[in-house]
Amino acid sequence: MIEERYEPRREKETGRIEAFSDAVFAVAITLLVFSLQVPALEDPLTSEHLVRMLLQRWPSYLAFFISFATILIMWISHHAMFKLIDKSDTPFLFANGFLLLLVTTVPFPTQLVATYLTTPVAGVVCALYAGLFLMTNLVYNLLWWVAAHQSRLLKGSVSPMLIHTRSRYYALGAPCYLLALLLAFWSPGVSIGICSVLWLFWAFTTYERRPAREAYGNKGLNQRKKKDAMRGDVTMETGPE
Repeated sequence: MIEERYEPRREKETGRIEAFSDAVFAVAITLLVFSLQVPALEDPLTSEHLVRMLLQRWPSYLAFFISFATILIMWISHHAMFKLIDKSDTPFLFANGFLLLLVTTVPFPTQLVATYLTTPVAGVVCALYAGLFLMTNLVYNLLWWVAAHQSRLLKGSVSPMLIHTRSRYYALGAPCYLLALLLAFWSPGVSIGICSVLWLFWAFTTYERRPAREAYGNKGLNQRKKKDAMRGDVTMETGPE
């Protein structure tokens, strides 16, 4: 008689951090809807008047969409980062908490942009908007650095090439958001345009498809194949250790 042995699955050390972070992202992205307000119509109530009032609120729609897309991509990137992280420590917890603090404040400058984008103070509100994303990007880089420096908190299978690639992509955001901040006083529209384009960039780079051997290294790839083979998913065929 063959006795089957099952080893209990080890709980991921960062599980609670991820759950808490997901909740904060969810609340922040939900609060953005308050930047969309129903227009107050005066008599006489006509369809043309309603359509005109709705069209006049286009800054609200623009600010909502950009902020929603940015928080969404930020959450996806946060999730992708934590797939590479296996441990946590106090500096990492504080860095992640600081990031969540900034995420929860996104609805405030979003409301400012929605309200004042077409007014003489548009430069100030766009500078605040870009400035918040600049700070968020800097803290995001800090979070990654705390985890990736000397691979302190990363899984052993993560290759140096993947660490370098992620670090390079994350670092690109700060100069762009700084440019958006400075240009806000000259052209608020250009500033908002830069913020709009950046979330598209993050969307295409967050889950960059790379050859498995390049991303995880030979040793990490072999470990993954062994686990898959034990589940019966693939045939064992490992590369050189």
